[in-house]
Amino acid sequence: MKYYLTVLSLVFFITSSAFSQEKVVKYKVSSGETINQIAQKFKVTPYDIYQLNPDARTGLVPNSVLLIPTKTGEAKKEVSETKTPATSGKEIIHEVQPKETFYSIEHKYGISDEALKAANPFLEKTGVQIGQKLVIPAKGSTSKTAEKPVKEKGAEKYVYHDVQPKETKFGIAKQYNMTVDELEKRNPDIVSSLPVGYRLTIKGTAPKTESTPAEPAKAVESKKSAETSKKAVTYMEYQVKPKETFYSLGRVFHLTQDELVALNPSLSEGVKEGMVLKVPAGYIAPAPIVAAQVPDKPADSSVYKPVENTGGGIKIVDKVKSTENENVEIVELTKKKGLNERKKVVLLLPFNLAKVQSDTSGTANRIKNDKFLNMTLDFYAGAMMAIDSAKTLKLPIDVAIYDSQETKTTSNVVGLTPKLQDADAVIGPFYQSNAETTANMLRSYDVPVISPLSKDSANPIDNLYQTIPSNDVIRNSIFDYMRSKNGNIVAVVDKKKESVINYIKQNQKGVAFASLTETGGLDVANLKSLLIPNRLNYVVMETGNTAMVKATIKALLDSQKTCQVQLVILEPNSTLDTDEISFDNLVKLKLMYPSVTRESDEQPVLIYEKQYRLKNKANPTTYATRGFDVTFDTMMRLSQGKTFQETADMMTTQQVDNKFQYYRKEDGGHANKGVYILYYDSDLTLKVAN
Repeated sequence: MKYYLTVLSLVFFITSSAFSQEKVVKYKVSSGETINQIAQKFKVTPYDIYQLNPDARTGLVPNSVLLIPTKTGEAKKEVSETKTPATSGKEIIHEVQPKETFYSIEHKYGISDEALKAANPFLEKTGVQIGQKLVIPAKGSTSKTAEKPVKEKGAEKYVYHDVQPKETKFGIAKQYNMTVDELEKRNPDIVSSLPVGYRLTIKGTAPKTESTPAEPAKAVESKKSAETSKKAVTYMEYQVKPKETFYSLGRVFHLTQDELVALNPSLSEGVKEGMVLKVPAGYIAPAPIVAAQVPDKPADSSVYKPVENTGGGIKIVDKVKSTENENVEIVELTKKKGLNERKKVVLLLPFNLAKVQSDTSGTANRIKNDKFLNMTLDFYAGAMMAIDSAKTLKLPIDVAIYDSQETKTTSNVVGLTPKLQDADAVIGPFYQSNAETTANMLRSYDVPVISPLSKDSANPIDNLYQTIPSNDVIRNSIFDYMRSKNGNIVAVVDKKKESVINYIKQNQKGVAFASLTETGGLDVANLKSLLIPNRLNYVVMETGNTAMVKATIKALLDSQKTCQVQLVILEPNSTLDTDEISFDNLVKLKLMYPSVTRESDEQPVLIYEKQYRLKNKANPTTYATRGFDVTFDTMMRLSQGKTFQETADMMTTQQVDNKFQYYRKEDGGHANKGVYILYYDSDLTLKVAN
């Protein structure tokens, strides 16, 4: 405590000159408060508070005392300026600043949208433009400039817009020179969602006799409930975490940078740690499932009998290029008529119930803090959705779930062996070593053991099936794809990526490497000389160096004037996930990469996601969807009148996120080579390359 007071005194002394014209007040922190909330309360920034309270950067402690600077001089000045229109009774002139919108200007001066546009009729056509001189009318005044628009309002033409697939509120608002807030004010029903086909009011008032055929029946039926729930909170607060950027926030909430700024004008100054953002409640990414309950005891020989309808499985038939470049049919798995023989599927999941029950902090606390248990519960929730689907389809499947009680080096699968010998398929355990132990035990019984999550290279065991493609398989898939398109492949790899350099030299013959300078930078001239006109050039970029990334992107954008160029990465690159790298440029270069999962808006996928949300009150995580995909795929394979081994040798399938294309490894066992080649299309969406 003495050390804390000493540091606090020093900090106060150092910063006293900076705040010589400011008063400092003491504030007691309440439970659950954030720095941003306190900063807003005192009209200062979080960084002002951090200057006087450096320990606050590591977190706030309830009942602790903070020193808060109050910029009295500036605050009074700002208040007086903003109150001028209200008290002087005179119009003032406002020059539009960058990032300002109708809403922010109206909010600043406390005037209505109609009053601002009445005083500045040109805004109806031009919208808000940087540098414009706007007349700000005094509150309650009825200037002559307002008379004309008011008279014209009665004859104002009704303008509407029917929502098209993949359209966003921001895109529509921008099309009509509106803000998102204005669009929502005119159309309260879209605050929480934007239904495809919904007829939006853009301008005027719809005549009572005019019909709106494009509005879906579902939206019409829900209008009353929407109106009654207007007071409900439709936005959520989200506190920015360390190292988050516009790009990462956009991916989490499915919003563009402009949409985020429109909802949070403070973002115009950039993303800062600790900021509290307003985001649509429907878009927020959920925390790991904590509502799911750990079973009171592991299921023994009991059969799960699900009752909810999840809409069935995923039905997709398509032709794609495999890693060998031959056409592979993605088979639609359906229940075979006349198939009455019941199959048994066993799930080995590491609930570790003994540890959970002996935890003195309680089950809820264990779930909150145990990441491995959260992952297990997510997988379990997805698997239960698959079991529900099997019940809906009336598949002749019995399912037993056992607690594998596993850690990285131990499990109780040996004791469960008698209960596994008659299974038609076993899903799990999670850890590679435990999956191999299980496969070896069941080898003589010809029971396939499906490893659902391990990315490790498996030992050669005939009845072991790896569901996650290995790193080499993932890399090979994109090189095979590029060659199938007769592409010219050029690699930009910095010296630190020795493993990538060795992999390409040993496994991908004919790839040209761009030269580097003596300091390790990119030789731009050499890179451009390796590109071939009248041929598709794939440039594989593997570097974490921001300068090299920028130089490569700039060179490729310049080369697009004479060559067809596409940017490729072999694995996720965190350097691209920063504000320093323009996402628009990545889209222009159609950034392409291999992935074991995809993003899809196909109807069966949307049904799964919707049903999952209804059941679990959260969006499905990656582990939840994998639990569904692996479990449902296994059950459907067993419903084809063949063994799992037979279907694995002859059928490639596709579920919500994952593709299953099993192959026999040369040294024994089976692995999956189901990899998607994804790229960013011009509409900013991720698509699967054909």
